[in-house]
Amino acid sequence: MDEGNKKAIWAGRIVSILVFSAVMKLIVHPEVVKGVNHLGLPESLIRPLGVIELLCAVFYLVPQTAVFGAILLTGYVGGTIITHLRVGEPVYLNIFLGLLIWLGLYLRRPRLLELIRST
Repeated sequence: MDEGNKKAIWAGRIVSILVFSAVMKLIVHPEVVKGVNHLGLPESLIRPLGVIELLCAVFYLVPQTAVFGAILLTGYVGGTIITHLRVGEPVYLNIFLGLLIWLGLYLRRPRLLELIRST
């Protein structure tokens, strides 16, 4: 398997996680309802959060807007982190997802590291 295929596989895995999460919110899956109730969020936010998450994933997936999508997703994941911290839950998975988002972007655009280092 060549390097390009490996990068595409990683990016695909990350987007799959995001899209799965968004779809679960859009269909208002009972586990999502249980989760937002546990977190103290109103159920009326489930679908809007799903739409936001899906739009961020689309921006992340499109090569021309991938960096913007990663920034949006970082903000979204930051919100999930503070929400979980507020109820005293660990945030390891949320942080890992945030790192995966940027890893996936880096694998698709290796020049990203050069840009970060030059600032």
